[in-house]
Amino acid sequence: MADVVHPYRDLPDFCFWSRAMTWPAPGHIDPVTTAPQVRDDELIATIGSCFAQHLARHLKARGLKYFVSENAPDGLSEAKAHRRNYGIFSARYGNVYTVRQAVQLLDRAFGRFTPEEIAWPRDGGFVDPFRPQIEPEPFSSVAHVMRSALDHLAHVREVFTRCDWLVFTLGLTEAWRAKSDGAVYPLAPGVAGGTFDPDRYEFVNFGIDEVRADLALFVDRLASVNKKARVLLTVSPVPLIATYEQRHVWVSTTYSKAVLRIAADEIERRYSNVFYFPSYEIITSPAAGGRYYRDDLREVTEIGVRHVMRVFEAHYLQELHSGKLSFEEQLENDPVSSENGRAAPAIVCDEEVIQKALRESGFAASHHQS
Repeated sequence: MADVVHPYRDLPDFCFWSRAMTWPAPGHIDPVTTAPQVRDDELIATIGSCFAQHLARHLKARGLKYFVSENAPDGLSEAKAHRRNYGIFSARYGNVYTVRQAVQLLDRAFGRFTPEEIAWPRDGGFVDPFRPQIEPEPFSSVAHVMRSALDHLAHVREVFTRCDWLVFTLGLTEAWRAKSDGAVYPLAPGVAGGTFDPDRYEFVNFGIDEVRADLALFVDRLASVNKKARVLLTVSPVPLIATYEQRHVWVSTTYSKAVLRIAADEIERRYSNVFYFPSYEIITSPAAGGRYYRDDLREVTEIGVRHVMRVFEAHYLQELHSGKLSFEEQLENDPVSSENGRAAPAIVCDEEVIQKALRESGFAASHHQS
């Protein structure tokens, strides 16, 4: 009998579920098929949601040039520097959850956008609406907020103009924005500063057309100030902590991640300097059996992060670390996670303050009584 000819017969193993997902052990599933190489002289910057912090820590632990332009003042202890958000991202922008927020940050840094609101009141002082938790205590005056923001934006310009790689972790589609000028905030007014006023602020859940257009605009804007920069997109596997949509939070989470994943795919296809790394797929894989999430079903476990970074190293760092210690061996002496038995500093997630605000408003008590 002659061989049956069909279009699937000569495809590689990674194209087939049975071979790619059931043949390897769960911890060795590798969804990357092609990847550029990261050189040891290239500056890597990060921006995005809280999951980006995992990547930043392990990039530093691996000896790569993790680029931080906004460093802690001399004499500030490591613990205090962490409380003031130094070194968590490449600049102290805090969590940049939506693509629109990232576009506006870039535009603010280069004078293309000046928001109308520059400070929100909180606890007798003031906070920056675009990074309301950047300091553990409020600023003493609006002028102080402005000075800090101007200094910060200078460091943001440095990140965007100097980086060779920008790892952008896409997190959310839901956001709150000012009705007057469209300024997008990382948190709703009233959660960590300011006062919610429905006449001034509105909820928005960005759709695929908006996210795709924003992501293309961000890549174009970045190229206009840094032609050499390459963008590595990831999608955060961390679910929404809350949704403002009148539906189950898991349904909203699925919607947001689907929109972000589609946008990332389409932009990767459109731009030669944009690449997608499937950390989302690794963590949420059915082969993981839920082992890559902690008991709260949101926070990613260390074993999950290690799987992500093991795959990253196997592809993006293949040439750079050939013949050197493996990623797992390197982690045994990783000062971030194991020095003197100390636990790594907690991941900073601005979304978590929503839970705090709910507790302070009596939500937890009324929930248990219901």
